[in-house]
Amino acid sequence: MLKWNSSLSRFCPVLSLAALLGLTACGRQAAPADPPMQALPVQVETVVSSPIPQSDVYVATIKSRQAATINPQIDGNLTKILVHSGDYVRAGQELMEVDPTKQAATAESAKATERQKLAVFQYNQVEVERQRKLYQQGVTSKDALDQAEQAYRNSQADYQSAVAATLSQQEQLGYYKIAAPFDGVVGDIPVHPGDYVTPTTMLTTVDTNRGLEAYIYIPSERAAAVHTGLEVEIESNSDQPIEHTAISFVSPQVEDQLQGILVKAPVHSPALRNQQLVKAAVIWSRSRKPVVPVLSVVRVGGQSFVFVAQSRDGKYFARQTSVSLGDTVGNDYSVLGGLKDGDKVIISGTQFLIDGAPVQPLG
Repeated sequence: MLKWNSSLSRFCPVLSLAALLGLTACGRQAAPADPPMQALPVQVETVVSSPIPQSDVYVATIKSRQAATINPQIDGNLTKILVHSGDYVRAGQELMEVDPTKQAATAESAKATERQKLAVFQYNQVEVERQRKLYQQGVTSKDALDQAEQAYRNSQADYQSAVAATLSQQEQLGYYKIAAPFDGVVGDIPVHPGDYVTPTTMLTTVDTNRGLEAYIYIPSERAAAVHTGLEVEIESNSDQPIEHTAISFVSPQVEDQLQGILVKAPVHSPALRNQQLVKAAVIWSRSRKPVVPVLSVVRVGGQSFVFVAQSRDGKYFARQTSVSLGDTVGNDYSVLGGLKDGDKVIISGTQFLIDGAPVQPLG
């Protein structure tokens, strides 16, 4: 009996531990399941195809049909500069003056010669009339009359020549006053009073922003596709749209150095200036393609994706969709593949989304 009790006493701790574990297991409750994810409110936009331009971008130069480089037509020292760079001037307004002293003396000498020739002409005019009367009265000979008439004709020609010479010298004197050829704005003035100038010296420029044209050189390989009426989008160097226009002139020949065809397109935007460089997108054709807002596109590892809100059992879930993108059109991307019309693209909260996340479309 004592032996049995001793053995039982050895097993009691084991039984007690098993009982304790049993009681603990019975008291433990199953862990609760994770709560379902809340649907994230998102803005959506339905994909609709739009006409997308097929274009090439070229560098264009803005040129004014009213732009003049002012050079003197004579040699001499510059004595007056009457305007400043940036001044607005009227047609005929005097800009500068070259020293006219020598030419003024030449013009005055020509005028004096004209007066002298006039006096001789007037004398011979009187003399020929007198000789005619004397000849009619039989007082003088026919030779005397002929000589008087010849002298009259010679003096008349001399006088007319002197008048023409005087006008020429006075016109030449006018070249010493340099005037604006039309209304416009004065450009840079690289000369100074006292400088000796010649007809090759650039004095300044006068430009107007009326009648501007974009000069674009199209590669000769595109010759068959170029024609008047092609649409042109003028953009700034930061790709901001400036003006929509169309080709109005196509050169019939290829420019030798650039091996390109010159085309022109009229522009009227006040943001453009003569000799300004801009981008010109020549639109060859348009085709309809789906477009998505730029803000809807996310990039992962160099690949472009959008999240599409898909309906399943009355609920919406975000599906991450790979897309192939084309050119930007305003604030949208054209889509070459991956989407179709009617897809609901998520355009807000994309940074919080994962593939399959529940969403609540708001628009």
